[in-house]
Amino acid sequence: MIAAYKAVKCGYQVAVMAPTAILATQHLSSFEEILGKYGIRTELLIGSVSKKKKEELLERLKNGQIDILIGTHALLEENVVFQKLGLVVTDEQHRFGVRQRSIIAKKGENPDVLVMSATPIPRTLALILYGDLDISIIDELPPNRKKIDTFAVTKAMEQRVNNFIRKQIEEGRQVYIVCPLVEENEEINAKAVLELAERYKTEVFPELRVEYLHGKMKPKEKDAIMQEFKEGNIDILISTTVIEVGVNVPNASIMVVENAERFGLAQLHQLRGRVGRGEYQSYCILKYQGNSDVIRQRMKTMQETNDGFVIAEKDLELRGSGEFFGTKQHGIPEFKIANLFQDMPILKVVQELAIKIEQEDPKLELEKNELLKKLVEKKFSNRIEI
Repeated sequence: MIAAYKAVKCGYQVAVMAPTAILATQHLSSFEEILGKYGIRTELLIGSVSKKKKEELLERLKNGQIDILIGTHALLEENVVFQKLGLVVTDEQHRFGVRQRSIIAKKGENPDVLVMSATPIPRTLALILYGDLDISIIDELPPNRKKIDTFAVTKAMEQRVNNFIRKQIEEGRQVYIVCPLVEENEEINAKAVLELAERYKTEVFPELRVEYLHGKMKPKEKDAIMQEFKEGNIDILISTTVIEVGVNVPNASIMVVENAERFGLAQLHQLRGRVGRGEYQSYCILKYQGNSDVIRQRMKTMQETNDGFVIAEKDLELRGSGEFFGTKQHGIPEFKIANLFQDMPILKVVQELAIKIEQEDPKLELEKNELLKKLVEKKFSNRIEI
């Protein structure tokens, strides 16, 4: 926000891109509340904006009558034209591809770029993923946050967990219950959520207000339910991982993750971060099935530490880099021999050498770089012009 304020005061426009409409809308209200009184004009561009409103908004953007534009992927569309874009912010960067970041940056003439992610990326991986950026790390919690107590439990503990949920709700708190992605099929995921919601509504907590949220719902429906939850009109919200990003409900004190063994550690950590945002002691309950060594180790890691970086390193160690992020999206090469976790010192040396070569011979024209140029052409000819 401070960077955006400075950019606007220096005569530039700002783009802030977030992965979901809920998060973009949340940012808009924070920006308006603080920057509105300084006469800074902030607008919102998301998929649900009407055609007429969108045309008028794009016209004003082009004429420089909008200082800060906050939005979702809608910001990437060709008809979104800035008069003078000076700063681009992408929030929850891990949800965007590298290419999307560059599309929005091209809407200005070499604007400053700030990318943010609350998902702790192992420092080792950050060097490769964001080798072209300066990296700052905030590794402390905001003031007054209590440590979230985490418990990994099996099916046998279900009744105790439900009793605990009921007790917390009686004290006025709210609860998230997250279902895993069954597969990359929204139909099936929606069905899993609906089945669980039905069971909780009719059998387990018939006396409580239970609602659900999933990716197949229209943005308007999702936003309405999130709003109801924020206002305290829903006791239990059952959801797929759509709530993983940026939702802030200080009154929610329990996060229950069903089939926790299906999630990566970094994602479990991100989900856990949805609670513990207010003054109340909060809890994360990981229900898991299976008894393999890896599952046990992962559950143990979650119970022992709240440090996202420790968790991310452990995730990388247990799962390997390929699974850590959708590798293809980020263009991290799959190494045939190197192990990202163990061979970091060598990779650092290689990175320094690559930067040095790029500085002294950017087009690889020197004789000593001839073989390297051939290799680059062979590997990347379909992706870059050389």
